Amino acid sequence: MHAAQKPKSKLKFVALHKESNMSALWRREEFLRICSKEELAEKAQDIEVTILVKKSQETRYNLDPGSFFVNRFWGRRQDGVAINEALQIVYILKFKRSTDRDEVFLEVKDAEANEQYRSIISALKSAGPEREFEQINFVVGNRGSVVESDFYTKLKKLDIQKEKKTNSSPIM
Repeated sequence: MHAAQKPKSKLKFVALHKESNMSALWRREEFLRICSKEELAEKAQDIEVTILVKKSQETRYNLDPGSFFVNRFWGRRQDGVAINEALQIVYILKFKRSTDRDEVFLEVKDAEANEQYRSIISALKSAGPEREFEQINFVVGNRGSVVESDFYTKLKKLDIQKEKKTNSSPIM
């Protein structure tokens, strides 16, 4: 995505070559300018306690219920982050796969992604109210198909140049 950005874009992609958990991001200066790690941990705790503890997480929860929720938050991974310092916007990116190929799959996978990142977005909005935080979900079919209007709208938000489409394109 970074390579396809418009030349004068003010958007900066962070952690380009790997997923980063929230703890790793909050070691970076651009994130510490949003709020302190302590402020974010406090807001995250309030949100994380409202999310059910999965069966696979019960052992960790039982070992230390007091710190489980904050630790779960710091361990959450997003697929990408882009920051527009000029507009004070932080985009949290999520990429989802789907076996379905119609527009209904987009709504289902979008809802799943929003729930998956709910604590991240909510905690950020609460801890850094002077900035805007937006989640952008890219939902792709197993063979690379996408809903074209949705896909290009999201690319535009990220200052990505629209490439020429070909007849062999998997875009729906």
